[in-house]
Amino acid sequence: MAETVEAIDTDKDAAVSQETTEETRDSRSSGVDDDVLVQEGDIAGDYLERLLDLLDYDGDIDLDVEAGRAIVSIDGGEDLEKLVGARGNVLEALQELTRLAVQQETGSRSRLMLDIAGWRADRREELRELGRSTAESVLASGERVRLQPMSPFERKVVHDAVAAVDGVQSESEGEDPKRRVVVSPAS
Repeated sequence: MAETVEAIDTDKDAAVSQETTEETRDSRSSGVDDDVLVQEGDIAGDYLERLLDLLDYDGDIDLDVEAGRAIVSIDGGEDLEKLVGARGNVLEALQELTRLAVQQETGSRSRLMLDIAGWRADRREELRELGRSTAESVLASGERVRLQPMSPFERKVVHDAVAAVDGVQSESEGEDPKRRVVVSPAS
């Protein structure tokens, strides 16, 4: 009996220890430590500064921390639109390369977000409007609407906009790169 009680206590201690470890890991991975995020932003800024110099493009780099994520913005140059590309494809690729540069330096995966020439901020507003208007249309018609394929960033913005409208819901379907948001009446 004493052995059984000891085993239970040991199991409880192990479970509490595991929960604490998981909470610590989750808080680190969610970017709670602003110093780490500032470091990520600095590394990304240096990387992007070298890229702009190589391309001979003008641009001002701004670093910020928002919602547990480093935000790096490049503004000011006329050539910057070329770094955005059609539908933000070049921007997405540059963001991933910048994340890899940060990971190489820090040893851990980064969730930093890159915006160039305000494209992502403008796109966010367009997507909010698309989500809101689609939700209202579905609410009025009662019919499901499947939107065009979108990036994870775009889908997240649309889901958030749809969630703000009562009586409708959204979900993603399909596989990347053809994953899309589907808006339907709430069940």
